[in-house]
Amino acid sequence: MTKRLGAHVSSAGGHHLAVERAAAIGANAVQVFSGSPRVWQRPDLNAIDADKINSVSKEKDVQPIFTHALYLVNLASENPELREKSQKALRFDLSFDGKLNGAGVVVHVGSSQGRGWVAVRDVVVKEIADILANTPDNSHFLIENSASPNGKIASDLSEIAWMQQQIKSDRLCWCLDTCHAFAAGYAFGEAAGKNPSKTGDTGEAGEKSLFAAIEEHDLWKTLRCVHVNDSRDPFASGRDRHENLNDGLIPQEDMKYFLNRPELAEIPFIMEVPGLEKEGPDAENITRLKKLVGEK
Repeated sequence: MTKRLGAHVSSAGGHHLAVERAAAIGANAVQVFSGSPRVWQRPDLNAIDADKINSVSKEKDVQPIFTHALYLVNLASENPELREKSQKALRFDLSFDGKLNGAGVVVHVGSSQGRGWVAVRDVVVKEIADILANTPDNSHFLIENSASPNGKIASDLSEIAWMQQQIKSDRLCWCLDTCHAFAAGYAFGEAAGKNPSKTGDTGEAGEKSLFAAIEEHDLWKTLRCVHVNDSRDPFASGRDRHENLNDGLIPQEDMKYFLNRPELAEIPFIMEVPGLEKEGPDAENITRLKKLVGEK
């Protein structure tokens, strides 16, 4: 089976062009925004030519196609208007995903804004359940782990597991971001992968084993995508700043060990890196990713 290695690229001019841009840098998977990631306004779903997008995807062998939700979403907000806008935007994105028969919508669920996870979790679950109930059955909601423990939901993987347990839908899965995990204090090198304890202690002060956390919460089976990003900031920094592969502070040997774990053999990898020219993922980063996973 060909390993699916992709990138988040621009959809300027049409989503079919995003597929072509991904192919041009050597990727065979892609992630896009359905519309602008920084405004609530969404495009006309009826104007999106899914047949054309899928035709180019098949022709270029760039699949699957993931969608990333816009950055304004906060399903935990105390402001009902913001939650309603988040609902509407995510319903659009899942409808877009369903129209393309895509691989899922990657979502930053939001922030408790200082109130704590327990105070907001029931609201978040209700919002997600409502979104799933009002979107196509072939669409998927992928919760992305976050980098900061300071109010950001899903920096602790137990929160992802809790949401899945409450909703019990095979359409609710998750996406792991390596930069975010590193920033949240999850170690994923060889030391963390050898006989991790239930508590996730790797023997190093302040470290938690990513593998122990995933196994303890039975999350391998619902993992659908890995965002492969290096980090500009040190371990357990709580900061979400992506760096090009091999240029950041995640040890190369740790990244290589993680990406070659057998549990990830069929999981697509998507990069969200700045690129050497600061214009987004490029051919050099695809080449680096291929080397990390032993692809030519």
